[in-house]
Amino acid sequence: MSRKRVLFTIPNFDTAGSGKALLNLAMGLDKQKFEAHIACLHHRGAFFDMVKESGIPVHVFNYLSPARPFHKLLTNTWKVSRMFKQIQPDIIHSFNYSADYTEALSARMAGIPWIFTKKNMSWGGASKRAWKLRSALAKGIIVQNTDMKALFYPHRKNVQLIPRGVNIENFAPKALDGSLREKMQTASDDRLLICVANFVPVKGIGLLLQAFEALRTNFPNWKLWLVGDDSNEYGKTLRSWVQTHNLDAWIKFSGKQVNVRPYLQQSEIFVLTTLDKGEGSPVALLEAMANGKVVIGSAVPGIKDQLNAFPEHLFKAGDWEGLTERLRFFMNASAVSNQMVGKKFIELVKKKFSIQEEILKHEAFYKHCVG
Repeated sequence: MSRKRVLFTIPNFDTAGSGKALLNLAMGLDKQKFEAHIACLHHRGAFFDMVKESGIPVHVFNYLSPARPFHKLLTNTWKVSRMFKQIQPDIIHSFNYSADYTEALSARMAGIPWIFTKKNMSWGGASKRAWKLRSALAKGIIVQNTDMKALFYPHRKNVQLIPRGVNIENFAPKALDGSLREKMQTASDDRLLICVANFVPVKGIGLLLQAFEALRTNFPNWKLWLVGDDSNEYGKTLRSWVQTHNLDAWIKFSGKQVNVRPYLQQSEIFVLTTLDKGEGSPVALLEAMANGKVVIGSAVPGIKDQLNAFPEHLFKAGDWEGLTERLRFFMNASAVSNQMVGKKFIELVKKKFSIQEEILKHEAFYKHCVG
């Protein structure tokens, strides 16, 4: 059987989360059966250098078109379709997580099967019609949690559930880097909570700050690390809150980090406080599990699937008191006890959320859609 060429499309590699997911998948495909290519809008972004180093062919051009006016839409999508034809993919897999449907139109004009991954829980409002059109044009749709399937595609036959996976070896517990604690102004005997996330309001990080403040007096030897790009307005708001509440000595910001494993390695408890809108399949939570952390998350789509076997580690979204009680229990436990809990999460990731499992499911779906 000849190799099938898969063209992955993504707007950019400015934020590493989606880019890492794409690159892990593209690099992991069976090279005897699949040949990966990548298309993106520009070559900016710190993670783009890693993409180039992978050796996967990268095509930089604007494959998206304005949806209005209509006569220009047809002209522009036709031009993009010719560029798709030049690459000669057997299938196009879109990692553009917006409601854009112009890419799908271009693929249709080129006669190339087009699929996309539905990462987020966005659907209603002004973008609802665009989501429906994007979905109607797709040869196949990959959803990342059970709520997506039930809410958005309850009766469609071309929808496949494929949760995100994680490279377990990359995040396995390793020796500690003592210099990192010095950099983060954290004593060697301090115990650590950590949150790794995009600093945007839907992540609910302010909720975590409230809960930590309520516990700090009773747990003076615990500190909180917030790992992520805090240079935006939300990040500045969080920093201001910490300063106003005189918590600078206990809450530390790392700034944007491409490699978060050294930070995870230092911690005992990982917290993800996403609000009601929900997640797709949060990789940060899986990475923390693979690193043997006690994980706590809000009971929203995506996180519910990952912690289905551990309901005692969930709390109601937006409920800072519920979060506080979950934190109190594990902060009161010994480090050894928390390590034992963390080992259960390592086993869970190995069993259900490995990158190898994610890749195999994608390969099967590509064959189904092309065939």
